[in-house]
Amino acid sequence: MREPFQNEAFTDFSITDHIVAFQEALRKVESELGQEYMLKIGPDWVETIQKRKSINPSDVKQLVGIVSQADTGLAHKAILAGAAAFEDWKKTEPLARARMLYKASALLRRRKHEFSAWLVYEAGKSWSEADADTAEAIDFLEYYGREMERLSERQPLITLAGEDNELVYIPLGVGIIIPPWNFPLAILAGMTMAAVVAGNTVVVKPASATAVIAAKFVELLEDAGLPDGVVNFLPGAGSEVGDFLVEHPLTRFVCFTGSREIGLRINEKASQIQQDQKWIKRVVAEMGGKDTIIVDEDADLELAADAITASAFGYSGQKCSACSRAVVHELVYDEVIEKVVARTKLLKLGKASEQGNHIGPVIDERAYMSILKYIEVGRSEGVIVHGGKIGDSSGYFIEPTIIKDVAPNARIAQEEIFGPVLAFIKADNFDAALDIANNTEYGLTGAVISRNRSRLEQAREQFHVGNLYFNRKCTGALVGVHPFGGFNMSGTDSKAGGRDYLLLFTQAKVVTERF
Repeated sequence: MREPFQNEAFTDFSITDHIVAFQEALRKVESELGQEYMLKIGPDWVETIQKRKSINPSDVKQLVGIVSQADTGLAHKAILAGAAAFEDWKKTEPLARARMLYKASALLRRRKHEFSAWLVYEAGKSWSEADADTAEAIDFLEYYGREMERLSERQPLITLAGEDNELVYIPLGVGIIIPPWNFPLAILAGMTMAAVVAGNTVVVKPASATAVIAAKFVELLEDAGLPDGVVNFLPGAGSEVGDFLVEHPLTRFVCFTGSREIGLRINEKASQIQQDQKWIKRVVAEMGGKDTIIVDEDADLELAADAITASAFGYSGQKCSACSRAVVHELVYDEVIEKVVARTKLLKLGKASEQGNHIGPVIDERAYMSILKYIEVGRSEGVIVHGGKIGDSSGYFIEPTIIKDVAPNARIAQEEIFGPVLAFIKADNFDAALDIANNTEYGLTGAVISRNRSRLEQAREQFHVGNLYFNRKCTGALVGVHPFGGFNMSGTDSKAGGRDYLLLFTQAKVVTERF
């Protein structure tokens, strides 16, 4: 029996040996920057003429890697390679598929700091954020392996005399995996290997900004002994190959994490039946949020300020679960703002590779310009009480920005900014706070800070989000502990890291034999 699942421990960077080990990993990765990375289709690594540079968002002059880019012809070959590999992979015993995940997890754990260092350089993550990303990737591998073992067991059915009835979960086919850049290792590993351990084969189209990290993970899977064609690596522009992959008649499912706009486009494209297509394509989508922390009048205000600051500005607010709105009871409104501003002033902005920096850059120039535009909108929709400026021009640095006196229906209170921008909204009472929290088209995460049990129970019933937290931050979901996924325009509530997730990549077959 394999030991019960436990979450991977985070690295304690207050310990000197851990600091030294991470610095060594950073030096190792820095010595490998600038290399070229190819596509992986079936058994072949494929170099193309068209290439894309990946840069360090902390230092835009530093090249992380050069990645070959696919066209539709290579996309077609990748899907055919996945279809061919599926014929053998679907017959592989579930326990053998699970062992493949355990092997990959063991390799990743041995190279934990190295992968975290790649996250520092390519994704602009601070040491602790990168370490948490890698730990979550390990968690997904370990958890989904065990989940496949559970699903492979004899499933309980009602007994009927004279019959033997069996329910088994079988794989779907070839899927398209489209991971985000903000958790380019954890979510990539989770989405990809959930599909794979269930018996499917996949084509992975990584986020362009973090394609080197994706390439490193695909190399690790090869080291783990994953058969050729089970995971095909296909970096390329979404405009070039994205629609093609989704619309291909051999595509059985699409697993996507990213923006609302692209998620809805995928859902629309996948719903259109192509010539020779035999199935309804399945879409698993996580599409972001506009997440709120409510602070009640009797709340622990120190706890509230800690939760808001950590949720709003961790990884520069570039999390779909980030707190972008603090809705605070009018009786404690000014005091909470004062405490959050004081904490935010202590956050050091700078290069992600430097240990003392709490907040690194935003991911790229497009995000940088978009966030700055939202800050300008915020100047007209509220009062900036902290931040609002750019940092060092060597990278995409933006100060953590706090805007108070924002109306519930203002643009910065409704639109997903995906950056270090926090809007404070005053609520007359708790009922009003709940109404404000629910007034967006999203429904991913939320939190309530309160000592009042009746109000917490009211929020339990009325706060309409997929992941609701009481008296803690609204970020930091743990695999197996907080199955993650949202309502409304936040996606299909896929609950990654939960017992329901692998069912999305399988179909249930019942076989009955009468004696």
